[in-house]
Amino acid sequence: MLFRLKEKRERKRNQNELPPELTDTYLARVAYRLDWKRLFFIFLGIALFVLLYFLPDFPDAVNPMGEHFVLTREGKAALGVFLLAAVWWVSEVIPIGVTSITIGVIQVLFLIRPAKVAFGDFMDPSVWFIIGSIVIGRAFTKSGLTKRIAYKMLLMVGERTSMIYLGSFIMTAGLTLIMAHTAVAATVFPLLMAIYALYEQDSSKPTRFGKGLFIGMAFIAGAGSIITLLGAARGAVAIGFFRDITGREISFFELTYYMFPLGWLMVGLLWVFLMMFFRPEQKTIPGLRERVGILNAGLGRFARSEALTLTIVFLCVATLSLRSFVPDLQLLNKSSIILVSTILFFLFKILNIDDLESIPWNIVLLFGGAMCIGFCLVQTGAADWLAITCLVVLKNASPFIFVMGIAIFVLLMTNFIMNVAAIAISLPVALAMAPYLNVSPEIVLFTSLAVAGMPFLLLVGAAPNAIAYESKQFSTGEFFKVGVPASILLLIVLALFIKVIWPLMGMPMTPITN
Repeated sequence: MLFRLKEKRERKRNQNELPPELTDTYLARVAYRLDWKRLFFIFLGIALFVLLYFLPDFPDAVNPMGEHFVLTREGKAALGVFLLAAVWWVSEVIPIGVTSITIGVIQVLFLIRPAKVAFGDFMDPSVWFIIGSIVIGRAFTKSGLTKRIAYKMLLMVGERTSMIYLGSFIMTAGLTLIMAHTAVAATVFPLLMAIYALYEQDSSKPTRFGKGLFIGMAFIAGAGSIITLLGAARGAVAIGFFRDITGREISFFELTYYMFPLGWLMVGLLWVFLMMFFRPEQKTIPGLRERVGILNAGLGRFARSEALTLTIVFLCVATLSLRSFVPDLQLLNKSSIILVSTILFFLFKILNIDDLESIPWNIVLLFGGAMCIGFCLVQTGAADWLAITCLVVLKNASPFIFVMGIAIFVLLMTNFIMNVAAIAISLPVALAMAPYLNVSPEIVLFTSLAVAGMPFLLLVGAAPNAIAYESKQFSTGEFFKVGVPASILLLIVLALFIKVIWPLMGMPMTPITN
């Protein structure tokens, strides 16, 4: 904004509208006013932390079995850090990665958790998985595969921007059926950057088309990831909790049977939603097909680096996919598997040191912070206290209101902490309460999985959100604003499935008694 003000000042100076000393004063005053907004959010976050930290002890949370959960001093402080991070992440008063560092620093300075534990979360295996996924995207770009795939898709969908949206979204959702949505986002991101370069020469210049394309990629990656167990780790974790608590096993194909219509319906509705919210400046890109045809022909035959990259990624994805079917492979951590591809890219000289240094560490730190605050809430007991306090409010609700209440709680939690943690703290409580309200445990499971997969409000909700942010097409505030109506749309669609569609498919809201 200051850059634009300087340009305006120069134009006025050239036109002899105002003396230089007056325009300099004006610029300084505007900059000072803008700082007030930033200072407001800085002190709001700090005030929320201080308030939670010094408030008197809260009442215990009591679950339906009569167990008491105490909110300790550390737990209160963890909730305070949680609120501070939320305010700073949304308002972007400092870089999002630096806010993440602040999360660890406060935990150590206020003796919430030891330094080794708090800062150790920044190197959690899930963070390494994100690094490995980003490196795959870099390899696709460096080898030339990104442009080849982008051009092929554009030749298929044509010159209409609405069809470019749809083609990009279908491709993203389709890939999440067989690989983790983080890896999909990292792979698709450079492809979309290549597409956007054909729409706008300055790829860093924000446009409505750019916002819709990249925010859409993040939303669609989440919607597609709920359809199979291969889309994200949260499915396997939730099914494990479900088996331990209810004694019933949910198979790979049973999950897909119920999630397939919901996931693909959300893909279609999000396409329509984003077309309305971010209608492209141009209905078509004249001459695009001809330009793409020339560019595609100029790529020539497959290069050695392209073939190697495809082979490495295919073997990596195949191994990750087989983990869901081969018990012995489950012993291998998914992060170590995906990082094998990183090592191979450098061994075969597909990537070099410059590519390693170009990794967006701001995004890596963002997810390190998300892991740090998530583990902090769990280890201090604040997560259990919060889940029970919120969900026990629903103990006298009707089955439909109870299930929707769970959906809203998980939706909010998964936007602030990793979705696996959101499932881990809410699902056991919800499944324990379900029999008291005559609610089918299956509908609790599938509802929780659906909303946990689609965090549309904050970048920390899912890796695809943060990867899309690297496009520089939108701010965290803009992402939040569009995420609110998108989340409401999700809840409306989910209500339809809970009330009508899933019962018709064989999953009633209340257990069937013989």
